[in-house]
Amino acid sequence: MSSENGPVQGGAQDAPPEQLALIRESVRKAKTPRAKPRTWRGAALAKELPVARVLVDKGVLHLDRYFDYAVPEELDADAQPGVRVRVRFGAGRHRVRDGRREGGGLIGGYLVERLAESDYAGPLAALAQVVSPERILDEELLGLVRAVADRYAGSLADVLQLAVPPRNARAEKRDSPQPLPAPPAPEPGSWARYEQGAAFVAALASGGAPRAVWNALPGPQWTQELARAVAATLASGRGALVVLPDGRAVARADAALTALLGEGRHAVLTADAGPEKRYAQWLAVRRGAVRAVIGTRAAMFAPVRDLGLVALWDDGDDSHSEPHAPQPHAREVLLLRAAQDRCAFLLGGWSCTVEAAQLVETGWARPLVAGREQVRAAAPLVRTVGDQDLARDEAARAARLPTLAWQAVRDGLRHGPVLVQVPRRGYVPRMACAACRTPARCRHCSGPLEGQESGSALRCGWCGREEGAWHCPECGAFRLRAQIVGARRTAEELGRAFPAVPVRTSGREHVLDTVSDTPALVVSTPGAEPVAEGGYAAALLLDGWAMLGRPDLRAGEDALRRWLAAAALVRPQSAGGTVVAVAEPTLRPVQALVRWDPAGHALRELAERAELGFPPVSRMAAVAGPPEAVTGFLDTVELPREAEVLGPVPLPVTAPGRPRRVGAPPPGEHWERALVRVPPGRGAALAGALKAAQAARTARGSDTAVWVRIDPPDIG
Repeated sequence: MSSENGPVQGGAQDAPPEQLALIRESVRKAKTPRAKPRTWRGAALAKELPVARVLVDKGVLHLDRYFDYAVPEELDADAQPGVRVRVRFGAGRHRVRDGRREGGGLIGGYLVERLAESDYAGPLAALAQVVSPERILDEELLGLVRAVADRYAGSLADVLQLAVPPRNARAEKRDSPQPLPAPPAPEPGSWARYEQGAAFVAALASGGAPRAVWNALPGPQWTQELARAVAATLASGRGALVVLPDGRAVARADAALTALLGEGRHAVLTADAGPEKRYAQWLAVRRGAVRAVIGTRAAMFAPVRDLGLVALWDDGDDSHSEPHAPQPHAREVLLLRAAQDRCAFLLGGWSCTVEAAQLVETGWARPLVAGREQVRAAAPLVRTVGDQDLARDEAARAARLPTLAWQAVRDGLRHGPVLVQVPRRGYVPRMACAACRTPARCRHCSGPLEGQESGSALRCGWCGREEGAWHCPECGAFRLRAQIVGARRTAEELGRAFPAVPVRTSGREHVLDTVSDTPALVVSTPGAEPVAEGGYAAALLLDGWAMLGRPDLRAGEDALRRWLAAAALVRPQSAGGTVVAVAEPTLRPVQALVRWDPAGHALRELAERAELGFPPVSRMAAVAGPPEAVTGFLDTVELPREAEVLGPVPLPVTAPGRPRRVGAPPPGEHWERALVRVPPGRGAALAGALKAAQAARTARGSDTAVWVRIDPPDIG
């Protein structure tokens, strides 16, 4: 008996040493083991293809390869390519008994293929266990995982953890439903509002593979349009995959698909679903029982059979970027799938990212847009309030809202709910000089000074010290103004101004899905705006300068995306819908909002980035860590000849007690970041070089972290 089984009362545990030796010798010489063994010592091997090539579930870069194991005869039937297995990993070369390697710890993995012989000349360890005979990893999914790992300088094991949900035995034992026959091809419906919309749906229904960047018209019809695209793909006998940014969007698309196709024709894959339900839905897709999938970024690897369409809604949303290694973006994964499966591709949203504009500019995809008459008929009236207007406005000197905004609220409340978008959640406002707008900083740690709900002295948001005698270091003024006011504070101010109107808030703590069409003030942070029945009568977009002033390359693009998402919930101008944006009207994103021209804004941004050599025109990677580690890493990595290193520069220190962003230094540590840029076509070489350097570091056992990310979403 192996000592790994622990102490046992009576039996062999209490036997004399001579008897224990006889027991061990009889087990060692037995042809067929009597109990499930740990090493299959002495067991016969499979007569055909006795070698299993296994991908171990160990996401270490220097171990990112396959390992060969012997297949015991008892596991021959179940040990098929694609199944989950458990193996002994880490056994020493000298721990060999009866021609079989032993030792090491048990670890999970996936059986990739069966071979007649191994490339490894030494003795092999045996497969310890076939966890389940369910074949979940086929060549198509493995090829996609390998492509994503290569693109993002990651390991196959890390990507597989994102692609395959954890096993649930109860879900695996249940049979999946029988597949339903293909539905009839749908009518174009509201796709007819777009210049090439009907042709796009017809191409999907006929088995074609059109690729389009879709600038959706404002309003709630986008879910029905997505559903019709999926139905057209199913009608051609192929599968469809739709990835959406959050659970609320998934619920709306789910309702639209159910209304159009009925129950049982699509699966919903989200990380919020329980492990049993999620795995059961995933298995139904893997087994071919369901041909259509919608979900959040967890669904981007869904193993849809005969994939005919991949679609992504609102690719600029941060939630499409996976926070776990190797941090792939859903847009890039779906682009890889479209190329691998030669299927249709649809990238949609109210806004347009620079990456989407590049797909159109290069000719890889075609624009799917509506004519200007259709845009004007569907969009609300957009009005702006700039700094000059605020300076002449008596009401704006005493309050944050100018007269135009107050009028829009009063007029809108006569006909329905009014949406107020605030760029910051919570109550506490950050303060700035009233004269020159210099941010108010703590004298001790330079942290931001914040006003308190009680109206007492200012308090530092980093160190917590109070400040009672602040003055501006730039102009010497003593008066302060709110730099960014939170949603709860805004709701409180509006509640006092309109005491007879209910005020509702939607943010991180509590996100509303829908609101009724009765008059109400709905104060929301960006991305948490609820849908109003019949649309909002008006919307206020406050503190636009706060979003535009972020030190980030995507500040303008992101601000426009958030504004358009809020304005798309407002009734069209013909029904009295009005949007008031408190932002400088001469700025490019504000002008694009007024004209409702996200594609034009993205094309101009793309042209500027091409001149500067910034992504997506170039490929870029971020290398961050302690200064000595970053310098040493850059000295050892063999970068492509065309690579250009920018930096390194210091990163902001994460304050203790504050949430840590992905790639940010641990609280209190000083990190630096370098950006490595290569021209188009050299991204694969850059990723390969960075992966090789990281693998060499981990093989040497370096204990200093160096964080590498391909295509970082924020580069300053």
